[in-house]
Amino acid sequence: MSDSSEVPPHGEPLPDTHLENDETLHATTGNRKYWVVFVALCFLTLCSFLTYFQWWDTAIPPKVSMAFMMAVSCGKALLVMLFFMHLLWEANWKWVLTIPAAMMSIFLVCMLIPDIGLRTEKYSEERWYHAPVPHIESAETAAADATSATH
Repeated sequence: MSDSSEVPPHGEPLPDTHLENDETLHATTGNRKYWVVFVALCFLTLCSFLTYFQWWDTAIPPKVSMAFMMAVSCGKALLVMLFFMHLLWEANWKWVLTIPAAMMSIFLVCMLIPDIGLRTEKYSEERWYHAPVPHIESAETAAADATSATH
């Protein structure tokens, strides 16, 4: 029954070609791809670790640093989903579920932006009275707090 076009006699189970294909794939590639992904994840973790140093803060603008960290995080999440959650080898129907859900989540987040950004436009006088006052810290106070925290 090596030919997949043959029909098995009545009562015999159909061969599990999916399992055979997985075993063949695993036998030909081994664990090498997982080690490559592991090294890539280590490299991306090193990239995110470098953002914690003082020289990074002085050399790179904060918005670029945030975009870099989001890109590193998305790259790590993508590698984990594709290889360790085995989405790379799933059937193409997974996109029927994933793409609409992703579009809906992006839509919902974008719909909240005006509510958050413009929430103070219609505050009543009483609401402004009970709202917390923003604390703006001067550079001297921040430097004094940083030196006292290290000692």
